[in-house]
Amino acid sequence: MDYKEIKIVLVEDDFVDVLATKKALQELRIQNPIFEARDGLEALDFLRGDNGVEKIDPPYIILLDLNMPRMGGLEFLETIRADSELKSSIIFVMTTSEAETDVFAAYEQNIAGYIVKTNTKHSFIDAIGMLKHYWTIVEMPTSQS
Repeated sequence: MDYKEIKIVLVEDDFVDVLATKKALQELRIQNPIFEARDGLEALDFLRGDNGVEKIDPPYIILLDLNMPRMGGLEFLETIRADSELKSSIIFVMTTSEAETDVFAAYEQNIAGYIVKTNTKHSFIDAIGMLKHYWTIVEMPTSQS
């Protein structure tokens, strides 16, 4: 499968972090479609096609922040893993939290990886580059069952 077919669902409430993610994708010449959600509830609307939002069909990778209003990342993870149609979604946590409790709680929800956002531009670009390599070599599900 061509990596360009993979959609990116960015679940992030911080405008600066959204811009940084887009800039890193641009610098790495990644032109995948990006769907932005400001919290877990908006992300669920995209993934389920609820509340008048057009459903995003797989394959996609979710980039998830933990600290957000309304529905934070850990609650989103619990909700999505309990959903029979979405439970196999590939999710990478990208957050500023280095707390062991957050890392453990996220991995308990079968995430693909936990990436701590750092203030250095190089580290962030390296993290986005790693994601590109991931979806380039890994087989992605094209439907959910």
